[in-house]
Amino acid sequence: MAVIYPWLEPLWAQWMGLGERLPHALLIIGAPGLGKRDLAEALAARLLCDAPQTDGQACGCCTPCQWRVSGNHPDLHRLSPESGEAQSPANETAGGEPGASEAKPVQGATQIVINQVRAVQEALSVTAHRGERRAVIIDPAEAMNPFTANALLKLLEEPRDGCVFLLVSSAPRRLLPTIRSRCQQWHVPRPDADMLQRWQANSEDCVPVGLLALCGGMPLAARRLSAQGGRALFDRFVGDLGANVIDPLRLAAQWEAWIKKDKISLVTLVEWMQRWVSDLAALRLGGRVRYFPEQADYLAVLSEGGNAASAIGCYNEFINIRRVATHPLNMRLFLEDMLMRYARVLTRSKCGARVEAQHVSKGAKP
Repeated sequence: MAVIYPWLEPLWAQWMGLGERLPHALLIIGAPGLGKRDLAEALAARLLCDAPQTDGQACGCCTPCQWRVSGNHPDLHRLSPESGEAQSPANETAGGEPGASEAKPVQGATQIVINQVRAVQEALSVTAHRGERRAVIIDPAEAMNPFTANALLKLLEEPRDGCVFLLVSSAPRRLLPTIRSRCQQWHVPRPDADMLQRWQANSEDCVPVGLLALCGGMPLAARRLSAQGGRALFDRFVGDLGANVIDPLRLAAQWEAWIKKDKISLVTLVEWMQRWVSDLAALRLGGRVRYFPEQADYLAVLSEGGNAASAIGCYNEFINIRRVATHPLNMRLFLEDMLMRYARVLTRSKCGARVEAQHVSKGAKP
């Protein structure tokens, strides 16, 4: 059964309040790690259920629910880049699993192709197998190529009675404006600090605070990272920056070996570097640390004597670096270039050498 997390409950209540006025197409928008997919799965389950519970969720016991759970419901269609055809729950590993809301496509499958939409179009051309309701989940919607999007647009322009399209997106601006205009847009809110604290207290597996901050307060993204051994990777990352950032060539060699040994992705390292420099820039602008609160004191020392412009410039350079991180021509040169750009930010700070000396004398990592 799909999970309605505490920060999703207000949105779920609004949907339930619409009743029969629920639109034929919903665009569910939010950052990765908020549970958008779980929300879409829960709504699809509720639409197909014969006996919804008092809170609106599917009962999980009726015949349609049993079909859905077994992966054989003929009126529920899923489109994602994970395969070349519309998916059923049997081969949808993310459906309803806690923390798997924003499942990533398998390597080599990055687009939702037109044949997937054509298969749904053919299925919708016949009468529903049970009742009048049908549901189509598209996740992530921005994975549709232009041909796929135009094919879907025809379905949205001439909606079938009883069919609800649920588009899940973390990057809605990448969708065609005509797609967005034909969907009712719903934004999934970020949980506030109190909500996160309550979720942590009631969660079976407590997520380290450092990982939660690193993921920008996205609870399910932090849970996934923790389950994948993220705390050890995080400690290695901040430890390496504290000990070796003044020697980017040596650190690049170590990180290349690290990527091959521990299977940490190059994209992950680039994104963490972006957030590290973002915190550094924030401090130099008089702001506060967002992504690395446990290293706030160390970052504060790094920010002394430096100007915000150099850190902001480095951050902007990392944005361009991130765009090519999925397929660098030479990993070692890529890492060296990235770390040398960061090292230049520190050399412009009068305290760079003093920071390193402090860490050597203390014998501690940040």
